[in-house]
Amino acid sequence: MFTGIVEEMGSVRSCAADENGGFRLVVDAQRVLEGTALGDSIAVNGVCLTVTALDDTGFTTGLAPETRARTNLDTLVTGASVNLERSVTPSTRMGGHFVQGHVDGTGVITEFRKDADALWVHVEVPQDLMRYIVTKGYVSIDGTSLTVVDVGDNWFNVTLVAYTQAHIVLPTRAIGDAVNVEVDVLGKYVERLVMPYAAGVTNAQEQN
Repeated sequence: MFTGIVEEMGSVRSCAADENGGFRLVVDAQRVLEGTALGDSIAVNGVCLTVTALDDTGFTTGLAPETRARTNLDTLVTGASVNLERSVTPSTRMGGHFVQGHVDGTGVITEFRKDADALWVHVEVPQDLMRYIVTKGYVSIDGTSLTVVDVGDNWFNVTLVAYTQAHIVLPTRAIGDAVNVEVDVLGKYVERLVMPYAAGVTNAQEQN
């Protein structure tokens, strides 16, 4: 579990197939190495990954085929910046929202717009995700907890204050880039809980 508050931006050392037929991602970092041990979880661009090796300047993790297919990590190249966050502990301050690190899909950046020192970001996503994205609700973009401002049929937007712009990857992206999107898990749980009742109401209406 994560909060969506990015601790630092790391740099990709390498992202490529390994000699065993798997896919390995190596990230150079500083802060997230503190207290981290083998087997711990670190969110990389919002994707919960397991640390498989550590050295003085970075960590290594493996990318499963499902992870590569569902996220933007497969597009990373050497030198690319990535958002990093260690998993929460019992003493962690919950500054963002409940982020699982289980990416629901990728969206596409369609617009950046300056507004004084703020930055608006417009993202298009698959329509099946939009039912979980609501005005003033939470969404995670590349692992950053952000508040949704407006929504449409297949899009939403957020605004970034100056401090946030300086500490996450999103402002460095380009129009057309893919971003990892994780919707608020609470919305999915609510939907799951009310589905049987909604189905019962529909059936009763059809019978009448």
